[in-house]
Amino acid sequence: METPNNDSVPTPAEQAGANELSVADRQVNILRDKLRHIDRQLAAATQNNSKLVAMLETAKAEILRLKNALDQEGQPPYSFGTILQLNPRRQAAGNGQAATEESVDIFNAGRKMRVGVSPLVNINQLAVGQEVLLNEALLVVAGLGYERAGELVTLKEMLGPDRALVLGRADEERVIRLAGPLLSEKLRVGDALSIDSRTGYALEKVPRSEVENLVLEEVPDITYEDIGGLGPQIEQIRDAIELPFLHPDLYREHGLKAPKGILLYGPPGCGKTLIAKAVANSLAARAAERSGNIDLKSYFLNIKGPELLDKYVGETERHIRLIFSRAREKASDGSPVVVFFDEMDSLFRTRGTGISSDVETTIVPQLLSEIDGVERLDNVIVIGASNREDMIDPAILRPGRLDVKVKIQRPDAEAAADIFRKYITPDLPFHEDDLVEHDGDVLATVDAMVQRTVESMYSTEKSNEFLEVTYANGDTEMLYFKDFNSGAVVQNVVDRAKKYAIKDLLTTQQKGLRIDHLLRAVVDEFREHEDMPNTTNPDDWARISGKKGERITYIRTIVQGKAGQEPGKSIETMPNTGQYL
Repeated sequence: METPNNDSVPTPAEQAGANELSVADRQVNILRDKLRHIDRQLAAATQNNSKLVAMLETAKAEILRLKNALDQEGQPPYSFGTILQLNPRRQAAGNGQAATEESVDIFNAGRKMRVGVSPLVNINQLAVGQEVLLNEALLVVAGLGYERAGELVTLKEMLGPDRALVLGRADEERVIRLAGPLLSEKLRVGDALSIDSRTGYALEKVPRSEVENLVLEEVPDITYEDIGGLGPQIEQIRDAIELPFLHPDLYREHGLKAPKGILLYGPPGCGKTLIAKAVANSLAARAAERSGNIDLKSYFLNIKGPELLDKYVGETERHIRLIFSRAREKASDGSPVVVFFDEMDSLFRTRGTGISSDVETTIVPQLLSEIDGVERLDNVIVIGASNREDMIDPAILRPGRLDVKVKIQRPDAEAAADIFRKYITPDLPFHEDDLVEHDGDVLATVDAMVQRTVESMYSTEKSNEFLEVTYANGDTEMLYFKDFNSGAVVQNVVDRAKKYAIKDLLTTQQKGLRIDHLLRAVVDEFREHEDMPNTTNPDDWARISGKKGERITYIRTIVQGKAGQEPGKSIETMPNTGQYL
């Protein structure tokens, strides 16, 4: 019997099923390809859609920008105005809406008008003189700052808390109002203000260096103990100034008035300015003791005389008025004020002696009116310093104005030693050899140095001969270097000696000040003065140097200079340039 074969041929039904399955697979693959194609198309469409959205947004923004630009081009401009007065909301009193609603008075386009304030603007944050922004309906929509440019005027007088009298061009007087920033600032006479001439408001205070430099307000730290060799003069000044200041009741009881001023005259470099500063310091200390206020200050108004002169007529007089107004202001709270005119002869010469000008004919009366004018000068002391007191106008020097006249003479040997001790102090480094001579005693070394230096300086030996002068009556006099010594010369001598000590330290490594340095400094200091008598008219030079009396007709230099002995010089007869009463 035959076995059946397993690899039989598929039946037609099976063949048909296999065909259908193959067709189905092909269709699935086709559908998958279509799906991938559709996905790619969808991704491309999405990307294109994003680009279109971005383009639409850009187009929309551009359209909005153009629309805003068109709107701005068609918008009316804003205008500026300056606030003249603020009108907060008030209760109705029958004056209508314009008087009761919140508003401001402004200056706009040459007109004064009352306008409303936007609800978005707080009227309490606005101030007079401030600039504001106005819309088409002239409604205040924003507050701005203050005008930074304007005309410069000088404050003459305050007329209340918000008004002032000022001087403009050619001293034209004008009443102005103070803008917001100036209402809280302390103003004083002479201040420079910037004003808006259209609205009449002062906007800001302008510092003027040329005015401030003329008046140096300072609290001096110089005391009488810092001044050497002027004991009698200091005592005279203290009696004249401090007694009436400390005991005004006794002066009133005896019918005495305090002196208004002091004239310090004498050769240059002898301590006139130092005394004036010490007066201010001493008055402050006495005033603090009397009032119990330890914080009470004194003021020293140092007037630079030559710089006070101005080429414009009336400017110097205005500066003098400013100075005394400043002094009265400082003295109003009880603080002592010293007004110090250095080189007084340059400002207040005898009237009628001017050669190229006659400015003294108006400057001198201005000072006289300030000293004894209608306004009292309480707590103000006027001190003048000059080395040509004969050229100052006699009206200034008469009693009742500069009452006390103190001559600051050249120091004698005792005074020079006192001055030397102010500069040669025990804290300086001294040479070991000098210390050994005095057993290491620093004070004894200082005394010995001062004594030997003064002896050398004030010696009348032939080596110290300086000038031989011949007077109009035929008398002759020999003048020595000591006759031209001063506190400034003493300071120069000590400074030279210290410089020599430093140079020796650098070259020889020997530290310390020596007596040899001081003696060498004296010789070098006097050698520099050899040519001084022949640099100007000797008669005028003799007056400035402090040698007064008989008129000098001939002068001969004794010292041997580098070019040998100088020839004598005769004095031409000069017209009298002034008098001293």
